[in-house]
Amino acid sequence: MAAKKNQAFAQVLQTKQSEINISKHAQRRLDSRNLSLKQEDMNQISSAMDELKNKGSKESLLVYKNMGIIANVQNRTIITAMDMNELGTITNIDSTKFIK
Repeated sequence: MAAKKNQAFAQVLQTKQSEINISKHAQRRLDSRNLSLKQEDMNQISSAMDELKNKGSKESLLVYKNMGIIANVQNRTIITAMDMNELGTITNIDSTKFIK
């Protein structure tokens, strides 16, 4: 019985650790620019964040489809989002990932 509880806990923990949060600011930016992220998109972004975290990144620019996403990799949080026309000078990041 204890093994099943530990396995269930491990599954819940893994699910929580792979979730991506979207800040209120980022959600407003996505909405105002008519950008949306579906579950498949979130899975792609999650994989990219895993890779970036393994390489020691903290704040990253993720270039994905028609948008740029600034994410706090350690907290797995999307901080802000912009469309490709707004990608000019980006500061305060330590890495960039192009998601294909």
